[in-house]
Amino acid sequence: MNPNELHEERLATTDEFGHRVYLYPEDVKGKWKIRRSWVYGFLIFLFMVVPWIHFKGQQIILLNIPARKFVFFGETFFGHDAPFLIFILLSFVLLMGFITTVWGRVWCGWACPQTVFIQAIYTKIEKWTEGPARRRQKRDAGPWTIDKSVRKSLKWLLFLIVSVHLSHSFLGYFVGTRELLALSFQAPSENLTLFFTMLFFTGLFLFDFGWFREQFCIIACPYGRFQSVMMDESSLVVAYDNKRGEPRREKHIAKEDEGDCVNCYQCVRACPTGIDIRRGASQLECIACTQCIDACDEIMLKVNKPQGLIRYSSEVELTGGKTKWIRPRSVAYGVFLVLVLGAFFFSLERRQDLSVSFIRIGSAPFQEIEKGLEILNQYSAKIDHHGSEPLQIVFQVEEPRIRIITQRVPTLVKKGHGSIGLFIRFHPEILENGSKKVFIKVYDQDSEGKLNYLTEKEVNLVGPF
Repeated sequence: MNPNELHEERLATTDEFGHRVYLYPEDVKGKWKIRRSWVYGFLIFLFMVVPWIHFKGQQIILLNIPARKFVFFGETFFGHDAPFLIFILLSFVLLMGFITTVWGRVWCGWACPQTVFIQAIYTKIEKWTEGPARRRQKRDAGPWTIDKSVRKSLKWLLFLIVSVHLSHSFLGYFVGTRELLALSFQAPSENLTLFFTMLFFTGLFLFDFGWFREQFCIIACPYGRFQSVMMDESSLVVAYDNKRGEPRREKHIAKEDEGDCVNCYQCVRACPTGIDIRRGASQLECIACTQCIDACDEIMLKVNKPQGLIRYSSEVELTGGKTKWIRPRSVAYGVFLVLVLGAFFFSLERRQDLSVSFIRIGSAPFQEIEKGLEILNQYSAKIDHHGSEPLQIVFQVEEPRIRIITQRVPTLVKKGHGSIGLFIRFHPEILENGSKKVFIKVYDQDSEGKLNYLTEKEVNLVGPF
């Protein structure tokens, strides 16, 4: 039985008992590999460099989950800015949908971190320490020797070093690169939570990129399941030209009747997920990495046949039709993407640089300082400041019988999210049936002491009925 010819319902990564079959993809050469290498290098460069870039005084991308602070290209969002965050996530989903309808699974083969790090770093380390694919396969099938042990140990040591570096770079997006660099020189006991988080992601990267690999794409990744919903017959896929390739070269087929496929299985041996691309273009396990294209093109050159037996194409084109780039599905994704982005930027433009809300605090709604003479209400002013310059906040109210007391006057508020505690003292005679609505005005005091009006908020003062 040919080991490359499997039942159509069986995965190449499992045997008949369901045990994992380890893959050893051939290292191919060709124009598509060169293009992917440039893309991979650029994406890894971005991943490493972007968190070190600061724009408008802040890290250009920062996802500080504990503080519920999210920074994207100079714009700061907080946990209560949920509509903006929903716009960002929805835009990403629609963008992925649009890309998939037009270019198929180009994300999986060209931009997914799973593919990028494995193909650009981990497999290169593996090849450098253990040799080409067939040599690795033969060595793994043989007994343990000193040479095998040394090579395996060196490989996993290098995997560990790379995984530690990747985990630190990844955490830089959530902690802040400069803060993380400073914390790295401290003892782990001083930042145990962050230290164990780093260990967790190091172990996760080591397990996934070093051992689990294609199993994530086949078993765990949800995108492979979504693609069938997003794609149609005009979506671009890596496909085998069945009309040109069949019937494959076999002993019982006359030479004048055979197709261009010589049945060498190089496309199968080069596939990182172990599929046979000749079984169909839209296979769930196909990640559109183009390795089968380069492998087939190399064989076609050797047998003096035109390249492109396996190529980027669409199901419509393979059946003799013409690929339609503008069609209802792609237009729908594109239109909704533009609408969501438009709503996001419109809302962002209308967002005020300063947002203030007064929240009553304290164990009791009010306190009587001197019975019948003065009442005290305690508040916390929650402030979201999105402007570029810090503010010197001053609170005022027009009613002369009301006093606002803060710890500092004015109170410095930098860009971001903060709070100011304040006491409001007033004479009970201003109350009507135990309450009184007043407007607190918020000012910014400049260096010369001039007050610049910012906003005002309504507050309901309470006291004895």
